[in-house]
Amino acid sequence: MAPGTNEKQPTEAKDDERVSALRRFAAAGRNWRRAQLAGSAALLAIALTGGAIAFGASGNSGTAPMASSSAVSPGLLASGSLDASIASLQAHLRTQPKDSDSWATLGLAYVEQARTKGDPSRYPQAEKSLKRALQITPGNDQALAGEAALAAARHEFAQALTYADQALKQNPYSADALSSRVDALVELGRYDDAAKAADLADQRKPGVPVFTRYAYVRELRGDVKTARQVLRQALATATSKGDIAYVSAQLGLLAWNQGDYKSALDYYARALTADENYLPALEGRARAQAATGDRADAIKGMELVVSRYPLPQPLVELGELYEDRGAKGDKAKAEDQYALVEAWIALARANGVNADLDTALAAADHGDKAEALKAARAEWARRHTVHTADALAWALHVNGKDKEALPYARQASATGYLSASFSYHLGIIELANGQQAAGRAALTKALKLNPGFSPLGARAARKALEASK
Repeated sequence: MAPGTNEKQPTEAKDDERVSALRRFAAAGRNWRRAQLAGSAALLAIALTGGAIAFGASGNSGTAPMASSSAVSPGLLASGSLDASIASLQAHLRTQPKDSDSWATLGLAYVEQARTKGDPSRYPQAEKSLKRALQITPGNDQALAGEAALAAARHEFAQALTYADQALKQNPYSADALSSRVDALVELGRYDDAAKAADLADQRKPGVPVFTRYAYVRELRGDVKTARQVLRQALATATSKGDIAYVSAQLGLLAWNQGDYKSALDYYARALTADENYLPALEGRARAQAATGDRADAIKGMELVVSRYPLPQPLVELGELYEDRGAKGDKAKAEDQYALVEAWIALARANGVNADLDTALAAADHGDKAEALKAARAEWARRHTVHTADALAWALHVNGKDKEALPYARQASATGYLSASFSYHLGIIELANGQQAAGRAALTKALKLNPGFSPLGARAARKALEASK
């Protein structure tokens, strides 16, 4: 699906309310029973939406209205006017409730809004809109592509692949369906099939959404040079501010992964010139600042990110930045961020999102280790990707199961994907298995590739290297 942006809108107060609601939920404590957690998360979903997104929610349709193909084209959803597009779609559907294309566009817009605002309570609204489109016009390819995007956003990747294939039977040139099909195959760990799907998408519908996915498939195989070339090509063809911000941020992330912090900061600056509120660029810039030793600006930047959109990864990153600084009160601040991760995961699950990978990654280092392993095993049972292999390996390690962890840690790097975090995990696990030379080599590789990959992880890698001499 096409990239989107976080435009500057008069919604900052609502964003602050969303974060405040999440904090109130997290303040209830970190030891809820599962049933209590689900019930509280459902209430939190109501608090987050505040009724603001649902025109007609209590009406006969039971769905929230959104824009139409005639009122707002799907391409506009990625042009920097997402909230305005949604409002226009809502207004259009009040007078044209049988416009299935508009319902489909509205569903896609809700999916994008949930992603960019870190608010999974939007997903049920997306589901209702997409189902309405398919009720009006069975086989609507745009709605089927929207269902694929929604399933992918909820981490139901097998279902996403099914919907994408159905959409492509109706319209073989659907950019959304072609993109979602690549995403689904990648996230199912079917990398050979994903590469073929990316080639097909590039033949049928070349453009920014396809170029970025094509690049990621190459990066997963360790072909960073091609990934960079394709992203640069995508940036050269990008015309909208949203696309420029999106591709620039992807180039920034690629550069950061390779330890090229200067290039990363340059690309993030370009992204923020196009859209000063683009969340991935704000987050990436803070991460690169931390890697260069600019801790003060990194913390300030990450605080800005989580104050607007409290998503698991930036919350964990901010918590670790506090821990790394170690000033008075920082330990409590860090724990607050980790509690917010748990609250977000509960909300996500209450709205139909499979959050096992988020749980495994966050809880292994900053939560319930047994819960991390349970979640990692569940995710591995669904899909075999490099990321799930790494998460399972690390969850096994922190639970003292290093012999079982080692094959998964090695599988995480089997495709050639270059990740300092993966190499760090592999090195620690190899050392724990008594494989000193291999462990030292992996840790050295991690620190050479990206010495600032994590403030706490890099420190632990250096400490382990020193101890293994």
